[in-house]
Amino acid sequence: MFKKILIANRGEIACRVIKTARRMGIKTVAVYSDADARAKHVEMADEKVRLGPPPASESYLLAEAIILACKETGAEAVHPGYGFLSERTSFAKALEEAGIAFIGPPVGAIAAMGDKIESKKLAKAAGVNVVPGFLGEIADTDEAVRIAGDIGYPVMMKASAGGGGKGMRLAYSERDVREGFEATKREGLASFGDDRVFIEKFIESPRHIEIQVLGDKHGNILYLNERECSVQRRHQKVVEEAPSPFVTPEMRRAMGEQAVALARAVGYYSAGTVELIVSGADKTGKGFYFLEMNTRLQVEHPVTEYITGLDLVEQMIRVAYGERLAFTQDQVKLEGWSVENRVYAEDPYRGFLPSTGRLARYRPPAETADVRVDDGVYEGSEISMFYDPMIAKLVTYGATRSQAIDRQVAALDSFEIDGIGHNVDFLSALMQHPRFRSGELTTGFIAEEYPEGFQGAPADAALTARLAAVAGVIATAEAARASLIDGQLAPTAFSDTATAVAEWVVALDGAEHRVVIGGEAVTVDGQAVVVDAPYRPGQRLIEATIDGEPLAIRVVRQRSSWRFTTRGASHTLRVLAPRVAELSHHMIEKVPPDLSRFLLCPMPGLVTAINVAAGDKVEAGQPLAVVEAMKMENILRAEKTGTVKTVAAKPGESLAVDAVILEFE
Repeated sequence: MFKKILIANRGEIACRVIKTARRMGIKTVAVYSDADARAKHVEMADEKVRLGPPPASESYLLAEAIILACKETGAEAVHPGYGFLSERTSFAKALEEAGIAFIGPPVGAIAAMGDKIESKKLAKAAGVNVVPGFLGEIADTDEAVRIAGDIGYPVMMKASAGGGGKGMRLAYSERDVREGFEATKREGLASFGDDRVFIEKFIESPRHIEIQVLGDKHGNILYLNERECSVQRRHQKVVEEAPSPFVTPEMRRAMGEQAVALARAVGYYSAGTVELIVSGADKTGKGFYFLEMNTRLQVEHPVTEYITGLDLVEQMIRVAYGERLAFTQDQVKLEGWSVENRVYAEDPYRGFLPSTGRLARYRPPAETADVRVDDGVYEGSEISMFYDPMIAKLVTYGATRSQAIDRQVAALDSFEIDGIGHNVDFLSALMQHPRFRSGELTTGFIAEEYPEGFQGAPADAALTARLAAVAGVIATAEAARASLIDGQLAPTAFSDTATAVAEWVVALDGAEHRVVIGGEAVTVDGQAVVVDAPYRPGQRLIEATIDGEPLAIRVVRQRSSWRFTTRGASHTLRVLAPRVAELSHHMIEKVPPDLSRFLLCPMPGLVTAINVAAGDKVEAGQPLAVVEAMKMENILRAEKTGTVKTVAAKPGESLAVDAVILEFE
């Protein structure tokens, strides 16, 4: 077996590979940019080598520097993770020429599947179902409009070398094609160095299902069941699970056999994924079509590991060393259910805008046999504008789908993240959504269920009463502490929270609840509640049990109020003594300033275009500016008719969140 391998990546996937290598007794080498000098993967590895400045083009994408690092450290093989150089044929060739093993598929397979146009032709020749579309090169926007019309709307425009949700535009009309074709080309060129675009039919009620394949260098190729990845936002996967609640055993076999046929057609070995678009309206089990093949390890591979009991990174390393697969297709297990959520540095309450900054607090849920956290950060780490905004992957397992989902909800409640925006509330809301739990999914799920954006998961009356009860308990504990410190109250009144007596008015979600704490008894609006909520002043996470049910609540003190975050939403609770609550109704409400005249930058980003000038009249929906963040172009549009008074920003300028771009009259 290899004695030492280098991981040509960063973040959670680098840490993930290091864990398996360490278990196998293999030494590891980490590479890093200046932005990652103190990153978790650098600390975990046995050795480390600096590559260069923060931009990936000057560090993680420098194949020559990585090969030099292998020679300097004596690394015999390279695991590329995903992204960066993982699917670059030139990198795999360069490693081969240097006598360094590539822990991945053969160069020919990467080349064949890396070009989405050529891969579809190969898939069709191999007998794989393909989506109707135009696979040739498209010269200009006018030709794109003609082709889209011939195929029939809606159509999807995709960068040929795209992936990870970048370089994709959905078009329902000629206007959409004319507006999006050039943007798709630019994204493809910026992210992948290839501006070719192809167009294909958009499948209605689509589900995104993928087949994990694994092969060795001796001609053995297997499929390791499927993953459902239909819950997406802007074509970026958010939730993945294995198996799929939609796929039948007959579909699984048909999909798997076609995936293996495609892999065999290109001489594939190592781990890879064949992605399929499946018509949710087709109940025959035959309405699935080839999308693309990812010739690398997928972000969502842990859910497959849970249901099969396999370590895919270990399998990749063993295959790269030349070993045969130690099991057959009939021995591939499918036991239980696994769900993965991607915890991103993005703010769902602000349209999922990217968030950068330092993790002032980072406490992931405790790992168990059924809860797994794959991350590449620690408290104090910085989420940089240079790389992917993923903070962690939360993976849970259960004997049933419902059990795996319930464990996600509980674990998400225990996730503590401060300092940046994050999507934990949104993920929890997804896990609780009746449609998600029913398994009736499509790739349009998020857009369809949250058309006006995300405002937090709704709280029912039972949850509201529980939150009010906990608020009363901790307010009593805080009052007891205050009485002992400053003597403002009789020293015995709150000397022991177990026997304290207090009455509070808790304002929550527009309603007031009267909470009475009397010894160990707690009542909310006259109804008895059994509360066990161990709390000490300053505590940030309360692990409570209310009426026998566990509930984790993240707690932040805000003067006379508290912010409780649990079950997919943040709630502001104002906890006051009855007389104070009565008087508070006479307080004058502070009105926030009117900022409707300004176009504010919604995220930290680079201004790539300003589409208007001072004095221009604009209509609702008209593009005003383009801001790029995390390599994604964001078009900012006018919300209503108006006239531009001044333009404060210019192309090429980097702006902070809420910076003024322009002002209307």
